[in-house]
Amino acid sequence: MTQLVLEQLLNGLQFGLMLFLIASGLTLVFGIMDMINLSHGSLYMGGAYLGAAAAQASGSFVIGLCAAMLGMAVIGIVLELLLLRRLYLRDHLAQVLATFALILIANDLVRMIWGPQPLMLNPPAALAGPVELFGFSYPAYRLLIIAIGLAVALLLYLLVSHTRVGMWVRAGAANRTMAECMGVDVRWLFTGLFALGAALAAAAGTLLGPLLAVQVGMGENILILAFVVIVIGGIGSIRGALVGALLVGVVDTLGRALLPTLLRAVSAPEVAGHLGPALASIMIYLLMAAILFWRPQGLFPARA
Repeated sequence: MTQLVLEQLLNGLQFGLMLFLIASGLTLVFGIMDMINLSHGSLYMGGAYLGAAAAQASGSFVIGLCAAMLGMAVIGIVLELLLLRRLYLRDHLAQVLATFALILIANDLVRMIWGPQPLMLNPPAALAGPVELFGFSYPAYRLLIIAIGLAVALLLYLLVSHTRVGMWVRAGAANRTMAECMGVDVRWLFTGLFALGAALAAAAGTLLGPLLAVQVGMGENILILAFVVIVIGGIGSIRGALVGALLVGVVDTLGRALLPTLLRAVSAPEVAGHLGPALASIMIYLLMAAILFWRPQGLFPARA
């Protein structure tokens, strides 16, 4: 039982760090520009498809990952300049409708280019096997994902907390009008942030590709979790996005792995089989409700 809990904790850490890659760009966009971008999940999906296609063509997972990040960063810049910049001064309803339309367009484009069948994306051959960890075997590729996620979190922390660009980001998140009065070009700052967010979402899509199916519509479910993360952590906060992503990842993973087993000890197996997954799927929303009851602005709001 102890080994199962440790393994699921590592799985939750890995999943939470990938959620952080997706949510970090989304929370900065939302926090600075007050822009609700539902199409962020499509950037995650597009990154997974670009990474899978590039990896199949080149035979290198690393090339696929780099191509996905660069390609989606360019697409993100074009998308922001041509469409999203026109939505900044519109109300949230217009932003939701426009970016939801982008989801439908992106799904159809993916079907036109790659077809309706999922793409295969294999992990690097050197990391395909398990390693011994804490007395049990654990996939080496998942450890790579954890290492990359922690490295990106550290780099984002250094960028936001210890650079001039980070100072502009924090100022824009705290008070956009005052930042513009002090000479910060928030529009181009947002373009750069959007490109960074698109690249991180593409990285998450490519890294999760060998674990999950690379298929049309894969961004919608992950987008819901990303919004849960930024609401829990606090809109506009990188630190909040990291803490919220780790909480959601661990709670979701442990709930799905352990709840059915625990329920079988107190109820009939068929009842546990139906009730366990249902309860596990709502645990993160109960967590969000509890945190918002305690701290309505999230754990680490940027405007605190």
